[in-house]
Order: sequence, then structure tokens, then C-alpha cells
Amino acid sequence: MATGAAMVELAKQHIGEDYEFVLVPKNNANWRGPWDCAELMSWLVFQEANKLYGCVDNNANPASVESYTGAWKSDSAGLGRRIAANKAAAIVGAVLLRFPRIGSMGHVAICDGQGGTVEAKSHSVGVVADTVRGRRWDTGVLIPGVEYDEDVDPISLGPVRVVRMGANNDPAVVRRIQRALDEHGIDSGGVDGIYGPKTTAAVAAFQTREGLVVDGEVGPQTAAKLGISL
Repeated sequence: MATGAAMVELAKQHIGEDYEFVLVPKNNANWRGPWDCAELMSWLVFQEANKLYGCVDNNANPASVESYTGAWKSDSAGLGRRIAANKAAAIVGAVLLRFPRIGSMGHVAICDGQGGTVEAKSHSVGVVADTVRGRRWDTGVLIPGVEYDEDVDPISLGPVRVVRMGANNDPAVVRRIQRALDEHGIDSGGVDGIYGPKTTAAVAAFQTREGLVVDGEVGPQTAAKLGISL
């Protein structure tokens, strides 16, 4: 039986490997990178559970099928179980998912059960051990056919301030973000206090340049790189 613990241990073996947008053959047990976040997670599932998950077509050839966060979003809704992020953070091998949105990508990571993650994070750092806290997640995910120890207490993650499209943002904070983008040489689309598609795309471009997770949202890490407070 595949276990979440085995998936985490396998993920840890790849810390330090490179990050690129790449198609990973899910049936290649010897793959040593590069990875992107969704490809790493789908590879882990296939290696431990011998099934495709989070792929464009879960019935396709595992050597050539793509994985992406949109497919993880779809599969988590119908082929698995969604749970609260603070519960997932306490379960070894549970997955945390941030949904992709217009103008930005999502993100996906595996939990170590202690409030930490292993993830293919960005071009600048590659595959890393990181933290669940201080970041926004849409859901936790338990994969069907994988055994987890769910007899755990949720981990307190605390409040997270994130400015993003569709949220109830403070216009003054949005203008601060837009001015900072312009000062960093990236056109924000205008300092109007509205966090729309142009600002989202500008943030994503800044995140790409700075080696951050490219989600088009401004949380603590992106704010720090911009040199502003939220």
C-alpha cells in the first residue's frame, strides 16, 4: 500500500534539484530533475501509488503526459478528498494546493506533517524544504489509494495577508504594490488601486524575474522582494 510517509521521503531525496517548466516522465524512477511543482507531485504519486493524478489525462501514457495545477484542482474535486489546509499541514504526505487563476499559475506542495513542505518552488531555489505558514492555500488534498495517518491535530497556521485579484483589497495597499512594481521596472498597468489582470500579470512577471512562486499574488515573500509592507 502506498503511504504519504513514503511519498515525503522520496520527495526529500530530490531537494536541491533544479526547477524548470518541464514534462517529467512519471514512470522514470531515476529522474533527477529538473521539475516544476505539479510535475514533481504527480511523479511522486505515480512512483508510490502506480497511478496518474493531476495530469491532463490520467489514462494517458505516463512517459509523456503533462501535469499542471489546473488538473490537480479538477482531480482534487472528484478523485480524492479535499481537507482544510491546517489539517493537511499535520498529515505526513498530504498535499497543499493553490488553485491557478487567470493571469497566474497555481502551486502544489507535499506536507511533512510538522508544518513543513517539500516542493519544487522556483527557478532561484529549485526543490526545497519550506514551510506551510505565511502562505495562502486553497485546499489540502488526500490522494485516493494512498494511506495516511489522519489521527492528528490541525496545525495553527495563523492569519496570512495576501493581496490578489478578486479579494477585498485595500486600495491604498494595491497602489503601494503598483508603485513598487513600476519602481522595479515592471509596468503595473497604472497606479489606480485596482488589483486586476494587469497588476496580476505584472506581479507574475516580477515573481518570475525574482525566482519566486509565480502565482500573481502578493503575500509576505513577494512583498518583501518588492520592499513594501502589507
